[in-house]
Amino acid sequence: MAVFGENNYVQTVAIYSVVVLSTVVFLAVFELLTKYRNWQEIKNGNLAVALATGGKILGIANIFRFATESGEPIFATIVQGVFGFILLLVGYFIFEFLTPTFKVDEEIEKGNAAVGFISMAISIGLSYVIGVSLNV
Repeated sequence: MAVFGENNYVQTVAIYSVVVLSTVVFLAVFELLTKYRNWQEIKNGNLAVALATGGKILGIANIFRFATESGEPIFATIVQGVFGFILLLVGYFIFEFLTPTFKVDEEIEKGNAAVGFISMAISIGLSYVIGVSLNV
C-alpha cells in the first residue's frame, strides 16, 4: 500500500472501497449461479439464505483481511481477493457435489436453516484457509 504514502486514512478508504465494490460484484456473481434471488429471499425472512449469504460476505471480507495484511499493492490485493472468491465458489460447488441426497440450492431456497448454516460455516472456514495461504 506504499502507493498511498503513509496516510492511514487514505489507505483505509482505498481498501474499504475495493472490498465493498468487490463484495457487491462477488455477491452478484454468486446470485447468478444460484436458483434463488438472495435479497428477495432475505426480505421474505428466509434465514437459510441469510446465513449462506452472510457466510459469503464474511468469507470475502476475511480473504481481503489476509490479502491486505500482506502489505502488497492494491492491485495485488484485488487479484488475491478475486482468486479467493473463485476458491470460495469452488468450495460451494464441492459442497453441492458431496451432498447427492439433496440439492443445496433447493434446500436453502426452501429455508432449511441447517443447510444455510453449514454453507455459512464452509464459506467462513475456507476463507481462513484461503486467506492464510495467500500470505505464505
